[in-house]
Amino acid sequence: MRKDKYLKKALSWVEKRSTVSVNSIAEDYEDPKAFISKSSKEKIRADISFVTHGGAKHFIEIALKNMDTKKQVVKWKVLSFIAGVKRGKLHLLAPKGHKAHAERLIKRYNINAMVYSL
Repeated sequence: MRKDKYLKKALSWVEKRSTVSVNSIAEDYEDPKAFISKSSKEKIRADISFVTHGGAKHFIEIALKNMDTKKQVVKWKVLSFIAGVKRGKLHLLAPKGHKAHAERLIKRYNINAMVYSL
């Protein structure tokens, strides 16, 4: 399953929020900032990031269950930590059939994130 299919729905979800700026991996948007691991040189980039009027930075990931679980958990932990530092949150938008998987992962690995149906 590809995330591209769900990006428009996710962007409309973000547009309903009170935001100052929105960055996305979708076309016509500026790419969100990428964080690079020093040890593995792997890039970690949220699908969507946005800043609210209070200055809090939030990250959004489209949660699909067919991705590599270990990489997914590491990515979510990093984004959750960075969002926490910037007074924001990690929001996981799960399409139908993927929400339970995302909730199990955040509970099992103690990730500070909110899961929403997409």
